[in-house]
Amino acid sequence: MSRTFLYCRVSTSTQFTENQIQEVKATGFEVQSSRIVEETVSGSIAASERKGFQKLLDRMEAGDVLIVTKIDRLGRNAMDVRQTVEHLAHCGIRVHCLALGGVDLTSAAGKMTMQVLSAVAEFERDLLIERTQQGLQRAKSEGKKLGRPAAVKTTERVQKMKALGYIQTQVSAELGIGIATVKRHWNAS
Repeated sequence: MSRTFLYCRVSTSTQFTENQIQEVKATGFEVQSSRIVEETVSGSIAASERKGFQKLLDRMEAGDVLIVTKIDRLGRNAMDVRQTVEHLAHCGIRVHCLALGGVDLTSAAGKMTMQVLSAVAEFERDLLIERTQQGLQRAKSEGKKLGRPAAVKTTERVQKMKALGYIQTQVSAELGIGIATVKRHWNAS
């Protein structure tokens, strides 16, 4: 007999998972409290690297059902979400997403939905890259200098101490800057 699990995730400690639990109950799913995994971790962390999600995977078996309220509870990145759902499907675990009408993401319709969502996410990412490149080209054509401003004063101070016979570690300690910064300015002209 299949068991039902619920994965609730929030990104910060000022957020709460209670709304996700109430949403699942309101749709009629019965989930025992011992089968609810709540976690506070950024969605940018891959599901496979989250402690709570790992705990969930250790407890689930083939035939079980995992419920999430929204697809972004599994991850912010479309590739990570797809890999997670594929891994769960390979283990015989069905994944239901309430925000997508409760569709089982491991079913044929769910796989199609995942492919459409992945395509849309990739399209949005490509548009963002295009807009960023266009903005950079426009700024360059207007003569704007891009990138980090030159640390002229730091270079001058490092070069002065070098001329006085200081070694790099002394310069680092004296100026209160990291050795990597000293090295970057050490050979600057």
